[in-house]
Amino acid sequence: MNGIYYHNAFNRDRLVYIVDSERANCDALSVLFRLEGFQTAYFLTIDELLAGLEFRRPDVVIADLTVDGEDSLPAIRRVKNLRLGIPIFMTTGEADLHRAVEAMREGVHDVLHKPVDTEKLLGGVRDALRRDVHIGAVQGGRRPIEIRGFNQLTPREREVLQLITNGQSNKEAGRVLGISPRTIEVHRARVMEKLGARNTADLVRIVLTS
Repeated sequence: MNGIYYHNAFNRDRLVYIVDSERANCDALSVLFRLEGFQTAYFLTIDELLAGLEFRRPDVVIADLTVDGEDSLPAIRRVKNLRLGIPIFMTTGEADLHRAVEAMREGVHDVLHKPVDTEKLLGGVRDALRRDVHIGAVQGGRRPIEIRGFNQLTPREREVLQLITNGQSNKEAGRVLGISPRTIEVHRARVMEKLGARNTADLVRIVLTS
C-alpha cells in the first residue's frame, strides 16, 4: 500500500460490476465485495453489461475474458472509451497468455486466472481506487482536480482539497470560500480521513502520485 491506508468505509457508495456467464462465479464475487462494503451488480452476458452501463456507471468492472462464448474485450474497449477512469480487472479459466497480454494492452488493470486469488483481487481493487484522484495541467496558476469514485467527499470537501493542493493556507482557503480557517481545518481533516492520508504532505502525495 506504499504507506497510504485504505479503509473499507470508502467502499460504501462504490459499485462493482461483475460479468461472468457462470452465475456461481458472479454470486461468489458479489458476496466477496459486499462483505467489503461495496455495492455490486452482475451480468451473465455482454449485452446485459452494456445495458447496465447505460443505466449506471460503475466504479470497478470485473469481467471474464469470455462471457457466454463471446469475447468480452470489445465491450471492455467501449468501457475504456468512456474515459471515466474505471479500473477493469479480467478473469480467465484458460492459460491464454496472448489474450491476457492483449487485455493489458487495452488498459485492463490486471488479468487473474481462475480460481481467482480473492486477496490479490481485493488488493488490486483497493490499490486502483486509492489512486482514484487525478490532477490536470496547470491552468492560470491552478491545477484542476478531478476526483472519480470518491463519492463520499462532499462538494465543499472537494473545494477544500482543490485549494489545499494548489498550496493555499487555511486562512487563504477560508477567504476564497468565505468561511473561517477553523472550518477549513475541519473539512481538511475529514478529507484526509476519507482519503486515508495521515497528514497534509501525505494528502498531496496521494494526488500527485495518482
